[in-house]
Amino acid sequence: MSQEILVERLFEALIEGDRPTARDVVAETMRDGANAETIIADLFWPTYEKITALFRSDQITCMAHHLGTRLLRVLTDQVSLSIERKPSRNRNVFALCGPNDADELGAQMAVDLLEGDGYRISFAGGGIANDEILSRVQETRPDVLLLFASAPSDLPEIRALVDTIREIGACDSVQFVVGGGVFNRADGLAEEIGADLWATTPSELVEVMSENPERRATADQRTVGRHKRRRVA
Repeated sequence: MSQEILVERLFEALIEGDRPTARDVVAETMRDGANAETIIADLFWPTYEKITALFRSDQITCMAHHLGTRLLRVLTDQVSLSIERKPSRNRNVFALCGPNDADELGAQMAVDLLEGDGYRISFAGGGIANDEILSRVQETRPDVLLLFASAPSDLPEIRALVDTIREIGACDSVQFVVGGGVFNRADGLAEEIGADLWATTPSELVEVMSENPERRATADQRTVGRHKRRRVA
């Protein structure tokens, strides 16, 4: 069965809160040979994007959105237990996201795949003040700070956090990585806030992080980003 049909079937089951049918779609995908990573990347993620996009454009109700995202999180929890763990990359990722449940769901898919790819993950979710995040970064000195955001309202705090960490030298070696809907919808936004890496999907995130462990935005790129921010504000 085509991936588009499976996504549509899962979407319909989720927004109705139809747990048996949603589980049946996942089971059918597994019987067709898909592993946990493929299910998360190619079934759960596009379904999640469809739910959030339709909710943002007022094409589904709040009830449908809540039913869908909560049931999809249950399925993600269950499927992620079957992810095959690769050898450790010896890289620590401290991950954060926007304050909503839907933000956490999207970020969870990303960190589950990263953990399977050999990263050590600490995922704090959303709604945490920047001073607490800064304290954690100074204390644990992660290799990667992953910031996952779906809403424009998240951007001022993300920009302030990235600038503060760099300006005070809280963790000179940290790599800033961003992902999520807001960065997908605005071309060049990740570069503008001074991110070192960015991706549009969880599977792409795993790929770009594995291929570019040492990449950092140049000083010139960061300066251009700050000038852009002033013009946009």
